[in-house]
Amino acid sequence: MVSSPAVASQPNTASQPNAGTWPAAGADRSPAVGGARSAALLARQRESLFDCVAPLYAEPVAIAEGSGCWVKDHDGREYLDAFAGILTTSLGHCHPEITAAVQEQAARLGHVSPLYVNEPQVEAAERLAGIAPGDLSRTFFLNSGTEAIETALTAARLHTGRTEVVALRHAYHGRTSMAAAVTAHAPWRVLPSTVTGITHALSPYPYRAPFGARTDEELSEIYARDLAEVIETTTNGRPAALIAETIQGVGGYIVPPRGYFQRMAEVVRSYGGVFISDEVQSGFGRTGGEWFGIEHWDVVPEIIVTAKGLGAGMPAGAVTATPEVAASWRGKTLSTFGGNPVCMAAVATAIRVMEEERVPSRASAQGGRLRAGLDALAERYSWIGEARGMGLMQALELVHDPHVKTPAPELGVALLNAARENGLLIGLGGLHGHVIRLGPSLLISPDEVDEALRRLSAACAAVDDSR
Repeated sequence: MVSSPAVASQPNTASQPNAGTWPAAGADRSPAVGGARSAALLARQRESLFDCVAPLYAEPVAIAEGSGCWVKDHDGREYLDAFAGILTTSLGHCHPEITAAVQEQAARLGHVSPLYVNEPQVEAAERLAGIAPGDLSRTFFLNSGTEAIETALTAARLHTGRTEVVALRHAYHGRTSMAAAVTAHAPWRVLPSTVTGITHALSPYPYRAPFGARTDEELSEIYARDLAEVIETTTNGRPAALIAETIQGVGGYIVPPRGYFQRMAEVVRSYGGVFISDEVQSGFGRTGGEWFGIEHWDVVPEIIVTAKGLGAGMPAGAVTATPEVAASWRGKTLSTFGGNPVCMAAVATAIRVMEEERVPSRASAQGGRLRAGLDALAERYSWIGEARGMGLMQALELVHDPHVKTPAPELGVALLNAARENGLLIGLGGLHGHVIRLGPSLLISPDEVDEALRRLSAACAAVDDSR
């Protein structure tokens, strides 16, 4: 049993969701799995939704309400959410300032198409430009990361007058045709790609690099040479763009070696292409210390793609580019709901709150606290091959044998379920579903980080006992 989430250590308690009121102090937050109301809701879902709308667990969690880092299911069981709706509820569940902004805007003006000017969209774009690196100052708002990826790729092609794109293996960029084509995960490509002109370079995956022990500088050079060879042998030598996640999310929070992005940007630009940085998961302070993941490597891309945490839970995606790239799109286009006033009110408010709360610094501090606990677990259990990540984007790669690094997806499922039984929600990733992903609210408190580690430690012990 633990007390309610501490807020005294947080600089602006007024912005903490329902601070100190829910979950109730002293509440028992170690849920038994299952429940009649949740089971009934799941049965209704199976009768009314596509089968592919599949919950994460064999016995799914049916979430009814949330506050900050905590959620409650339909049977009243409470969970510490360390995955934040896939890194989307970036300021926690039902942040009061986001909620108020959405309610106020919805009561004033719910929707206008992009054929009209709406102030919340302009304000959101201004705030986004204010934290973007370099001269990235023009934004196109969409409804999701997938839509934003499609828009970014089209913008790069229009700007360069070229069509071929290089992506990375182990990448995930979305679910529509072109976004799926630049994705490199077989489970997420449900049909053979019909999009031409897409090729994939090696993933910057140091833990599984087939080159033996190498320094970061040596690895970066190997990957840069591979990119050049890919361009020269699998394209016409005139790429429009290289697109890459600064930390590969679905791939398992793969962190590139130092110097990697400097070299990759140099290579693609030397062939006349532009660099698109996919910050859908790694943006808005998530990686700690900087607003965007790419800033850790002192590279300014021509285009940045954001979504997920951008709207703090409201649907929003964005493409932010240089004025030159933005000016290259001269044909007609629009997104009917892109820039929707209600969603834009959430975006503008979210960025303002992030600035006030200094979330890059918070993510660095609490991410360091979280990482220390994960490193301790990796030392304790041989089946944790590696703890890795940056800021509040941390992962554990699970293996059968730490020497041969055989992926252990069944351990991933076991740990996922054991954590849920201990009242902790986490995520899975990796090509084989063998990587545990943690990405809690950027406003998570030190006490909540410690509580998440306590629950995860108990889950690891349960998995180890069952082996």
